[in-house]
Amino acid sequence: MANHKATKKDTRQARSRNERNAYHGKTTRSAIRDLRKLTDSKEASDKLTLTISMVDKLVKRGIIHRNKAANLKSKLTKQVNKLATAK
Repeated sequence: MANHKATKKDTRQARSRNERNAYHGKTTRSAIRDLRKLTDSKEASDKLTLTISMVDKLVKRGIIHRNKAANLKSKLTKQVNKLATAK
């Protein structure tokens, strides 16, 4: 580890950012997993908007790439629409 004050501070900041990004990433992955398990179309459509919002926030924070977010949102929307038409 470097001995400069600024480098020590940068290391502390990077550690806290890493923890924060890991938290947001994990909660979003859990929300996606829970959404994929749902079988009720009404509940799934409600949860879809929240999950898409979480994915968009990950993009804004720079945790995931915008194309990955677009693919995730597309696949989740397809699945929820499939549930709605199944009934």
